[in-house]
Amino acid sequence: MTNNDLLRRLRYALNLNGETIAELCKLGGHEIRPIDVLKLLKKEEEPGFVACDDTVMGAFLDGLIISRRGAHDPKPGSAITTDMALHNNLILRKLRIALELNDEAMLAIFGKAGVQLSKSELSAMFRAKGHRNYKPCGDQILRNFIRGLTLGGGNT
Repeated sequence: MTNNDLLRRLRYALNLNGETIAELCKLGGHEIRPIDVLKLLKKEEEPGFVACDDTVMGAFLDGLIISRRGAHDPKPGSAITTDMALHNNLILRKLRIALELNDEAMLAIFGKAGVQLSKSELSAMFRAKGHRNYKPCGDQILRNFIRGLTLGGGNT
């Protein structure tokens, strides 16, 4: 799933407008004008389309976390990572944090979209990549999670 598609889906699921998305990106450390957000929300075949890179998407997700949970002070000695490549597992984790979801709430959201996961399958998507029980979160799983949010499965 492209970042543009993800941004469009989250905009709809969380009922956000261009100004709000720009404010969230600013909170996440990336300045963007609302008019530029509209370009990111266009479909690829539309004139004026601009690809959404990982920096913008990461800033949006971080801003969403900050707006809903407050700023996070890093623990002493921990490395601050801002330029991590986004992948579906990280996106799902950031959404879980921002929306303050526990396992049961996430499973209910997946259930709204018609996806039945076990707790162990869900927790496997939040494991470190090298862990023996790690499971990659595919595009379809992420799409279904956002669909479940759209159908009213989260506390948005």
